[in-house]
Amino acid sequence: MGELITAGEPMVLFIADDKGPLNTVQHYTRYSAGADVNVSVGVARLAHTVTLLTQIGNDPFGTFICDYLKKEKIDTAAVQMNNEWPTGFMLKGLSDDGQPETFYFRKGSASSRIDKDSVEKINFSGAKILHLGGILAGLSETAYQTTLALIRRARDKQLKITFDPNLRPTIWNSEKQMIQRTNEIACLCDVVMPNVKEARILTGETEKEKMADYYLEKGVKQVIINLVDDGSYTKKIGVDHSYTETFAPNFITKNIVDRVGAGDAFVSGVVSAMLEGLSDYETLLRGNAIGAIQMQHLGDNDGLPTREKLDAFMNETKLSQKSVQRSI
Repeated sequence: MGELITAGEPMVLFIADDKGPLNTVQHYTRYSAGADVNVSVGVARLAHTVTLLTQIGNDPFGTFICDYLKKEKIDTAAVQMNNEWPTGFMLKGLSDDGQPETFYFRKGSASSRIDKDSVEKINFSGAKILHLGGILAGLSETAYQTTLALIRRARDKQLKITFDPNLRPTIWNSEKQMIQRTNEIACLCDVVMPNVKEARILTGETEKEKMADYYLEKGVKQVIINLVDDGSYTKKIGVDHSYTETFAPNFITKNIVDRVGAGDAFVSGVVSAMLEGLSDYETLLRGNAIGAIQMQHLGDNDGLPTREKLDAFMNETKLSQKSVQRSI
């Protein structure tokens, strides 16, 4: 099995070939998508082994996704095919501001029906990190219980557990349930990685330091906040109970094509850096770099770089401001 184990909802993505509202578009190009697929691809392209737990329909979309995962060298031993439920898909338009129109067809998907018994089939040997996103837990009660089962199993195996809230209000029964269950999962994990907008919703705080404290005071060991246009920030507690804060700036990026998927790209950079034991600053900087690279591409994960392309980008692209690190 992989150094990284993750679980989630793969989707087929159709991107419009022409600009305009989705209801007027006649031609689309097919891609793969899904937050946890994006993270898996990003980590795998940096030469780490990845296992993805999911369930897809036994249909042409499911076959397309499975073939794509294999092409990206992602372990599919835990990918289940279901004859009853379909593979989800989504539509995405073109835009001039990097914020395209999107529409999802995911209700009742095979991924939403994955049950906790599937967790027992995973071989955790050799794994170092379990990474989870909040989307899976919001798809159904069954998927929520599967998320909790994964966390329990990872704890038993002494894995580091990372969590990206990935808030999607439309998949939850209510905003109250979304906040309550997302925070419940977050506080069972070692590292929580919201973007600044998500952190504001989940914690009710407006300052990044207080957002981090909200989770640190509940037992989380490290909080990493993607500040989007303003870089990234982390605060963590050490073995001596002291706190360390680190900030890393963005790379100057002018040619932004599509911001969708940039958050997942950031997470893939962070997780891969953790697998390599990089410093907090190096971890944040890599996340910022991969997020910037992905925003310059149309699909949700097609721009995710190899190590050679990542190194070239980081060496050749200027930072927007200085970095800051301090202990408290």
